[in-house]
Amino acid sequence: MADAAAGEAAGKETVEGTIKSVVFHNDENGYTVLHVELPSDFELARPPEITVVGRAQAVWEGEDVKAVGAWVEDKVHGRQFKADELVCVAPRSLKGVERYLASGLIKGIGPVLAHRIVETFGEETMHVLSHQSARLAEVPKLGRAKIAQIRASWHANETMRENMIFGQTYGISVTKMTKIVRRYGPDAVAIVKADPYRLCRDIWGIGFATADKIALSVGIDPNSPLRARASISYTLETEAEAGGHCWTYENDLILHAHELTGIPPETLAAALADEAEAGRVVCESGEPRRVFLRTLHRAECEVAARARAILASPRSFPAFDAEKAIAWWQSKSGFDLAERQHLALERSLASKFSIITGGPGVGKTTIIRALVDIYRAKRLKVTLAAPTGRAAKRMSESVGAQAVTIHRLLKWNPVTNRFTYNAEERLEGDVFVFDETSMIDVRLAADLFAALPDGAAVVWVGDTDQLPSVGPGSVLGDFIRSGAVPSTKLELIFRQDKAGLIVANAHHVNAGEPLEVRQGDTDFYFMRCEDPNLCVKRAIELMTDRIPRKFGLDPLQDVQVLVPMRRNTLGADNLNFEIQRALNPTGDAVVRGGSSFRAGDRVMQLRNNYDKEVFNGDIGFVKRVDPAERSMVVVFDGRPVEYGPGDLDELVLAYATTIHKSQGSEYPAVIVIVHTQHYVMLQRNLLYTAITRGRRLVMLMGVPYAVDRAIATNTVRERRTALADRIRA
Repeated sequence: MADAAAGEAAGKETVEGTIKSVVFHNDENGYTVLHVELPSDFELARPPEITVVGRAQAVWEGEDVKAVGAWVEDKVHGRQFKADELVCVAPRSLKGVERYLASGLIKGIGPVLAHRIVETFGEETMHVLSHQSARLAEVPKLGRAKIAQIRASWHANETMRENMIFGQTYGISVTKMTKIVRRYGPDAVAIVKADPYRLCRDIWGIGFATADKIALSVGIDPNSPLRARASISYTLETEAEAGGHCWTYENDLILHAHELTGIPPETLAAALADEAEAGRVVCESGEPRRVFLRTLHRAECEVAARARAILASPRSFPAFDAEKAIAWWQSKSGFDLAERQHLALERSLASKFSIITGGPGVGKTTIIRALVDIYRAKRLKVTLAAPTGRAAKRMSESVGAQAVTIHRLLKWNPVTNRFTYNAEERLEGDVFVFDETSMIDVRLAADLFAALPDGAAVVWVGDTDQLPSVGPGSVLGDFIRSGAVPSTKLELIFRQDKAGLIVANAHHVNAGEPLEVRQGDTDFYFMRCEDPNLCVKRAIELMTDRIPRKFGLDPLQDVQVLVPMRRNTLGADNLNFEIQRALNPTGDAVVRGGSSFRAGDRVMQLRNNYDKEVFNGDIGFVKRVDPAERSMVVVFDGRPVEYGPGDLDELVLAYATTIHKSQGSEYPAVIVIVHTQHYVMLQRNLLYTAITRGRRLVMLMGVPYAVDRAIATNTVRERRTALADRIRA
């Protein structure tokens, strides 16, 4: 009912009614649109059914709702009640109870059975279901199996409702609350209240701010050791995730944790000592001390130890004359190697562990092909692998031999929660060649080197001028800086079509030189566009019409939009929304956050999910969706993978993606947008990486000043790592 006195005093009204239907509900932020049926005696002269908009995490059809807010006139949807507070409770009226039971929320109850249950118990219905469910036997034509199903579903729903209301209180989405319950079980709320900071460690996507909000609200002291220790670990994790660092100085760590929490430095210093004693962090001696997350410290030590072991161990196969082998291959292939190529191949054949680096078109693939041919002629087992599915596929196509992803090579075992191949059970093989190694972070490197046999020859191929790995560490660069691993950098350009500019411009950017642009048919174009909204419009035209028509490419499969960042008009999030509206605007959809996923959408995986065998950066296509169950099937490289409501936050639309996320991938055509909106991100290695993603066509669009700034800015931020020192030691 409208509370006249309170409404006039606060400038707000209160309305109460029954939810007739949930028109829209966003699981991420709780934004909700409801059709609410008002009581028949509602005193104001308004229709008996109104639209209410507000935020609520747990809403179901048939529930009673109390909304506090004001009436507004929406330009599109007309008169609505905009609620600042929206509280839903179990229905009280018989009509509401029947609708609630018939909504599909309780498995086994449809409209007909809902009517029979309410007819049997009347106003006692909710009490019977919650406290006397054995009485369901009184309902006509209701068998034991159906009763058992209803009882189980009702009690599970009560627990879930409590969980969702808890999540709503602290701004935790339904998706993340589902993950929490999956991790901690039916006692999830009690466990979280006892130590909210567990969420930071255990649940992907929940950070310190959410955990801290819960902790302070349940009475944990702001200066408590529990909060101080959590802030220490969180600050280290943030350094690793945001900057790619493996360690930070003790003084900086305590300062950043103090800025985050306001906890006195002496309390934080004690918390650091406690975290070190508990084994969560490692403090290395020195002045000032360097502090590592334990996992990163262990990963660095293991990579260094395994690299030294491989370098020091004898080969598993007899030595042979590298010069004769190279001469044989040149004669067989009819290809004469350039001087640096010859040197790189010779070092790789003569060394247990070697590195080959260089930009596009300098002949790295030729050397991999030669290595495969020579070693296989010696009847040796050669394994090819790369960090991502697209990189492995490209390696297979260019070398003419099967390549796999590193994750599939190591084989994740969901039962043991670790890779099948590890320090106890090594891979079998004589030679291991890895491409796109600039993408390999220190954690993956530790798993990989643990599984390599001591006697194997190992070759790393990569481009040190590309963006560094998304995860922490700088493994490829550290191997080279250590001086312990023979490495050769190729610089002479071979793969350069006279009409083509992709390779040439990649090298121009890398050298800090202006781009080369020609008129007429070529593989590299620049389109000047200063207005952000016009850039969006042109990108859509290029992707959906002009590029497919001129080059015969499929917009869904072959054309990728790349941008420096996710936010703003020219960020990946907005571009995905607009491109989806142009390419795939209708059909059933599963909604998560601000995104709608439909059959046919291109999507990207955001984190390694070993159980599903999909990994950070993998691209797939939605095959089918089930809006009722909030689930869908995504196909990755021909393999269908199921996603339930608790997994949806691992996916984003991928018509457009950030340049960082495109590492290791190559596309027939890329549209690269570089604008002053991206000012803080503009960097030489960013533009270089973007250009080298295009195979047949690069369309660079944006503001010339922004492009020039990116080329001129080469202050690459060094990552704080200790791997090179450990290898030398």
